[in-house]
Amino acid sequence: MNQSMPRIATVGAIGAGVIKVKWRDRTSDRVDLSGWIATGGEVLARLLNREVFKSPRVSEYGSSVAWGSDDDLRIDAVHLEQIAAEQRPFGMRAAAAWQKAMSLSNNEAADLLGISASTWNAYKAGAPIPAVVAMLCRAAQRDPILMQAHYRPRRAGRPRKSG
Repeated sequence: MNQSMPRIATVGAIGAGVIKVKWRDRTSDRVDLSGWIATGGEVLARLLNREVFKSPRVSEYGSSVAWGSDDDLRIDAVHLEQIAAEQRPFGMRAAAAWQKAMSLSNNEAADLLGISASTWNAYKAGAPIPAVVAMLCRAAQRDPILMQAHYRPRRAGRPRKSG
C-alpha cells in the first residue's frame, strides 16, 4: 500500500456523536462516532456529555482529533478516515465499481453476497442497497482472505448431469 496517512485540517461537532471533518486534501466528511463512543468503555463514555463532545480539536499536527486536554479522549486520523469511508453512501455506481474491481460476473457477485442475481442487478439499477450489503462489499474488497474464503467462480456452460 502506498497511501499517504490522512491528515485533518479542521473539525467541529455538528450534533450528538457527529463531527464534520475537513481533511487536508480538501475533502470533507460528516462522521457519526456514536458506535465508536458506545463501544469505547468508560473512557469514551465521557463523550456522551454534550459539553465535552461539542469542542473537538485537531491534535498531533492533524493526525488525530481530541477532546479537552485528556489524551484518552482521542481518535487517530487513520481510524477516523476508516469510519468515514464506511459511512459514505454506497449506491449503484459504487456497486458497479466494486464488481468491476473484484472482476466478478453478475452471478458471481450475487453468489458471494448471498442474494439473487435479480436483486444484485436491481441494486446496480438504483434500488437502495442495504448497509449490510455495502459492508460486505467493502470488507471483501479490503480483505483478500475474506474474498477467497467465500468466492466460488462460475464455470461457463451447463452444469454436468449428476448421477
